[in-house]
Amino acid sequence: MAQAEAQLNPPVTASRSRTQSSGESTLVTDQGKTTIANGVVSKIAGLAANEIDGVYQLVATGAGQALSGLAQRVAGGEVRDRGVTVEVGQREAAVDVRLITVYGASIPEVSQAVRQNIISRVREMTGLVVKEVNIDVVDLYFPGDEREQPAAPPPAAPRVQ
Repeated sequence: MAQAEAQLNPPVTASRSRTQSSGESTLVTDQGKTTIANGVVSKIAGLAANEIDGVYQLVATGAGQALSGLAQRVAGGEVRDRGVTVEVGQREAAVDVRLITVYGASIPEVSQAVRQNIISRVREMTGLVVKEVNIDVVDLYFPGDEREQPAAPPPAAPRVQ
């Protein structure tokens, strides 16, 4: 019976190869191909960085990303890949992250945790081997130092009755 089942369901071969076209990585198997856009890898890396305690937020890397982020915030969208740039090859990726840490957190520990989480998440979700994660800590966030928004004035009493 097991022999008949093996003939009906031949084993799946795991021969994989990756190719790259502009802005994406492609995984090719015997059953077909999967294309992963660079933006997907950027979002995975951004979310992975934000999962770490001590990371306040990611910071846009340039004018283009800053304008894109502003447009998405105005439109009500979230910017999951803000502060992240990636370079994706056939089997590997490199990630650059710009972030703000929380004052009091150990920057080396936060950086190492961010690095390991990005490497792990990208590998788990895409199969890409992350060769390097460069982290730029560009500022500190001081909890409780937010500028309080002034309370809205009470509604004015009607001037006429």
